Order: sequence, then structure tokens, then C-alpha cells
Amino acid sequence: MHLIESAPFNKGREKAYLGVPANLVAYACRVSFQRGGGGYLSFNSKTKLIDHYEKTLGAVHFGGTLMVITPDNALRLIDKYFND
Repeated sequence: MHLIESAPFNKGREKAYLGVPANLVAYACRVSFQRGGGGYLSFNSKTKLIDHYEKTLGAVHFGGTLMVITPDNALRLIDKYFND
């Protein structure tokens, strides 16, 4: 996954919608399964968000800014955000 970003109106305390970034990540996980990637997803994190992604997405920190979501956590995210 290259980059996800919230729209300016959806940042900070007065954001319009909750959970948009995690929903986008869940969608990317679903696409990974659909396209034969087994649910694996990798991305580079901003340094200050590494702990946040570990806690909220279940991502594994591989060093530097590299983060990976494994199939078990991909399924958890898909189940949380999609009712397929």
C-alpha cells in the first residue's frame, strides 16, 4: 500500500467521520486476498504513528518505517469493516 490520507475536513477533533483510514486499510487487505496476496499488506509509516498502527491495525513493525499486516489481522480488519 503506497499512501492513504484523510481529507482536510476529516482530521482533528472535529472530523466528520470516524475510522476512515482503518476502513481503507481493511479494503486493501480484502483486495490482497482477492488478488492472491494472501491478505498480506505492507506500508511505510510516519515514525510517530508506528505505535498507533500496531495497536489499532495489528500491524507488525519490521524496522525503520516498514509495517506489515499479516493475514490473521487482515481478516480481523475485514470482519470489522465489511459485512460480506
